Amino acid sequence: MSKTDEMIEISSATSPGRTERVNLAKYTAMREALLPVLPDTPPGVTVAEAKAAALEHLSQEHFPGGEKAGWWLKAVQLDLEAKGIIARGATRPVRLYRLTE
Repeated sequence: MSKTDEMIEISSATSPGRTERVNLAKYTAMREALLPVLPDTPPGVTVAEAKAAALEHLSQEHFPGGEKAGWWLKAVQLDLEAKGIIARGATRPVRLYRLTE
């Protein structure tokens, strides 16, 4: 299996106990683009703001022209929420921020 075919198992904050297998390279690229654009304090940024900011840092190799970035952003968001790395602010629309250790 080549590096671009490697898979990772992710969780979902909205479906506890359920996991999905996704492409490791795309997951990592989105995670690396998303985390730096999220603030460390609530209420955070909206998902739309996070996506716009992450697109500027996103690998064109994995997401040419931002293709499928929305799906991957949501998958990474829900996994990072399930792992306690990011959280949602208490406001609507959904706002995201990083949790500090």
